[in-house]
Amino acid sequence: MSVSNAEDGVQRAVVVGAGPVGCLAAISLARAGWQVDVYEARPDLRLPSSKATTQQRSINLAISSRGIVALQAIDPAISERFLQTAIPMRGRMIHDIKGNQHSQLYDKDGQCIYSIDRALLNEDLLSEASMVPNIRLFFKHKVLAIDFDNRTMVVRDLDSERDIRTAFHFCIGADGSYSIVRRQLMRAVRMNFQQEYIPHEYIELKIPAGRNKHGKPSFLLDPNHLHIWPRHSFMLIALPNKDCSFTCTLFAPTCELDRLATTQDISSWFKTHFSDALALLGEEKLLYDFANNPRSPLITIKAEPYHYKGRCVIIGDAAHSMVPFYGQGLNCGFEDVRVLQALLQDNGVAPRNAPPRLDKEALADSRLSNALSRYTETRHEDLVAICDLAMYNYIEMRHSVTTPTYLFKKALDNFLYAISSWHSPSSEPAVRASMATIPFPTHRPSGWIPLYTMVTFRPDVSYATAKKKAARQSEVLTTVGRLGTILMGATSLYWMLRVLRGTSSRR
Repeated sequence: MSVSNAEDGVQRAVVVGAGPVGCLAAISLARAGWQVDVYEARPDLRLPSSKATTQQRSINLAISSRGIVALQAIDPAISERFLQTAIPMRGRMIHDIKGNQHSQLYDKDGQCIYSIDRALLNEDLLSEASMVPNIRLFFKHKVLAIDFDNRTMVVRDLDSERDIRTAFHFCIGADGSYSIVRRQLMRAVRMNFQQEYIPHEYIELKIPAGRNKHGKPSFLLDPNHLHIWPRHSFMLIALPNKDCSFTCTLFAPTCELDRLATTQDISSWFKTHFSDALALLGEEKLLYDFANNPRSPLITIKAEPYHYKGRCVIIGDAAHSMVPFYGQGLNCGFEDVRVLQALLQDNGVAPRNAPPRLDKEALADSRLSNALSRYTETRHEDLVAICDLAMYNYIEMRHSVTTPTYLFKKALDNFLYAISSWHSPSSEPAVRASMATIPFPTHRPSGWIPLYTMVTFRPDVSYATAKKKAARQSEVLTTVGRLGTILMGATSLYWMLRVLRGTSSRR
């Protein structure tokens, strides 16, 4: 085993995982002065040989205000460039069983979420990280073991099959749902851990670009909507891409997908439930995608604590994997980086010359330990809240959006919002600028604000605060609904009695 020590006088951070969250964390630390090594078990996603194996592995991403504010907090220029490659989606387009389309806008002020290709986002962030002088990227390097007390880890170079022991001062685990850092952390702390697979899976499909009258690529659907085909126990969604195609994802119970055993089964099922989508997908391409694209599970992970002393913290899916139905997985992971950066700054954590020997007593940094403790204490409630909200939103997307009760409550929700909220403070530059240095403003959101608006367009409102406020507002909506039902019943009874009296008097 070869040994790679941190250079004398250099304080080194290690980021495990080179996905979007890991890259942003590395950039954040490097900009603060850390020497950063990033270890990724997969090959470099930017290589042509990697693209074929990753193309059908993930759902398109919807980036919204939380993710954008986090990018701006780390590097405003990055945020500007990414939004140029994203497509704005102003609402949901609901496709009913007859092929009719109904638009449901996300926000009364026209705010939108953005569709962005996961692979392109990751590639761009990798390129950004590779241009920062104090970041080193190591691909096909798999972390095998971590000794947090002695601040060393064993990494295997998958090309040479050599094991390398490397030293670090601070470790960030951003290595996804099946995180090795989290597993190693469980050996050092008493971690409460919950993992749940829901009885649904997803498979990725593709609507190709059409051609306009000039022969140029064109969208076959409105590109400024997230398209949803809700079918109660399952659904199909479609997000636009810059090349005028749509990335589609079918979510369905595992038992439902198991019944689609033959090409005839698949074709008949789509003709029954998604006839208009089938015309866009193309039957031949649909059957090819079903045969070649993987069926992937959906998992929720909750953990606590997220850190160990001043040595390590886990973020992103490593700490809180969630189902994708609120579109907050990426946004929440980016927000993790922003919140962590704010807490490190608030606690005065900054790289300093390290002593020549990696002695654990000499390296113990109470400021870093305090910052990570505050991260766990202040972040846990928010992360549990968004995991729960994401699961609830699946019910809304595949079923509730089609019901009269939902449409009535949504209309009332938006009406109360319109008469009580005149502007969104998160849109003010001063508020957004302050979020680079503080986790969340101390003010409580005033007025009536729909839950979706708080989660998606109000990065100044924490997930837990949004969930609590929405619960109180839901009680009001329920009460109003009951009073409305009683009033309608009383009105109907009144007119029925009048009719009966009129009939009686004519006799």
